[in-house]
Amino acid sequence: MIDFSKLRGNIFGGITAGVIALPLSLAFGVSSGLGAMAGLYGAIFLSLFASIFGGTPTQISGPTGPMTVVIASMLVQYPGDFKLIFATIFLAGVFQIIFGLTKLGGIIKYVPYPVISGFMSGIGAIIILLQLNPIFGLDFNGTPAESLIYFVKHISMMNHSSLCLGLLTLCIIFLTPKKISKIIPSSLIALILVTLFSVINNFNVTTIGNIPRGLPTVQLGMISLSDIQIILPLALTLGILGSIDSLLTSLVADSLTKTKHNSNQELIGQGIGNIAASIFGGIAGAGATMRTVVNIKAGGSSRLSGIVQAIFLICVILFFAPFASKIPLAVLAGILVKVGIDIIDYKFLNIIKVAPRRDILVMLTVFLITVLDDLIFAVGVGVVLSALLLAYKLSQQMEMEISKPDEDFIEEDNNKDLIIAHIKGVLFFGTASLLLSKMESLLHHKNLIINCESIKSMDISAIFALEEMVAQLKEQGVEIVLVISNKKLKERLFDTGLNKLMAEWQIVPSLDKAMSLIRN
Repeated sequence: MIDFSKLRGNIFGGITAGVIALPLSLAFGVSSGLGAMAGLYGAIFLSLFASIFGGTPTQISGPTGPMTVVIASMLVQYPGDFKLIFATIFLAGVFQIIFGLTKLGGIIKYVPYPVISGFMSGIGAIIILLQLNPIFGLDFNGTPAESLIYFVKHISMMNHSSLCLGLLTLCIIFLTPKKISKIIPSSLIALILVTLFSVINNFNVTTIGNIPRGLPTVQLGMISLSDIQIILPLALTLGILGSIDSLLTSLVADSLTKTKHNSNQELIGQGIGNIAASIFGGIAGAGATMRTVVNIKAGGSSRLSGIVQAIFLICVILFFAPFASKIPLAVLAGILVKVGIDIIDYKFLNIIKVAPRRDILVMLTVFLITVLDDLIFAVGVGVVLSALLLAYKLSQQMEMEISKPDEDFIEEDNNKDLIIAHIKGVLFFGTASLLLSKMESLLHHKNLIINCESIKSMDISAIFALEEMVAQLKEQGVEIVLVISNKKLKERLFDTGLNKLMAEWQIVPSLDKAMSLIRN
């Protein structure tokens, strides 16, 4: 249900977020290759439906940098095939709904921070690299690396008017006093003033071009089965990326409002929003952090604020389309450069000198793969690399200390050859081979107590390693007593095959009982 109890705050929050969304949506639409109107339509439909059906009431959704980068890269692969692009966005929305229905929303909490840091900084770098050519008036669309190469080769052909407008845009954005930018966003000030400056001076620069007035028409068409096979991986990439982007913004909203969002419901809302956007020719988007923060600080507290933003942008299309058509691409590029700079994770960069080396390695790996190859592949590599480095660290903490019983316990005729192996740390796949390597020091004793009191859990790799160690020691004639205080772990060991090697009475819950068993 829509909360009307704080009507004024929600209306003001929605309009304020819409004012910020206007230049960004135009810029993201042009940068994606689908056109300025695709950015506006994406902002309208995603904001409307994600607000109604999502799980974060104060979240403002719309085109974002990461999603735009993916769409732009798709258009490089399939130039001019807009039907295929919109079908991909449609399927990405379907994937997001599936993620929500299958309760995958909580997985975001397991993505390590260095992965997120490298990913976001990589996205920021991509956005900046892709704006170099538009700012200098050079017409080129390609990957970040290709754009940089083209820029270096053709910089002598720059349009000085475009460069002037781009630099003027950046100056206004960065130098506008905070007192003013809190009332009117600096990006909107730059958009209006620099566009008027260009029109008055009749600069010969590339502009957005004709923008149709009125509501959009259906753009989604039928595609073949072979096309579906092509776009499925791309749609999955877009769906995962949008989910991560949105849920990260939801966490920010939670911290500001002291509430808790519904991750799975948010993914369903984002999926419905992206499906609607694709049907009417809008680019894909996600929860937008800056717009969400502005909405909350302006008084937005319910789903109504997102709906108000959509209505505000519809009014812009109906009444201000002629002005928007005259906006120079260099101005939009300048706005996006600021977006790219803001996306870079300075929090991690500020502590990089003291950060653990493994975290720096993960961050840099994700950053480079994001910029040079593929976004989702970068996140996958980062998560796997983080897991492997963590496994290595934990494996180094596993110890096996060897001790003998107290002198008064030792009996001359029987128990002089007793040894106790105390296993400490975490037993999992990363320590299984290390456990077996310690076995050599235990082979030449008659009686052995393996003390696992401090072990609370073991994965299947560690269980099999322990069973293999017990089997090999028994082959050498060593009598073994196992100390396991965790009843569930004992049952699990027996269920997986330890009952074939040891009797139940040979597994005791404490070291004292093990000593008594050996004595008797």
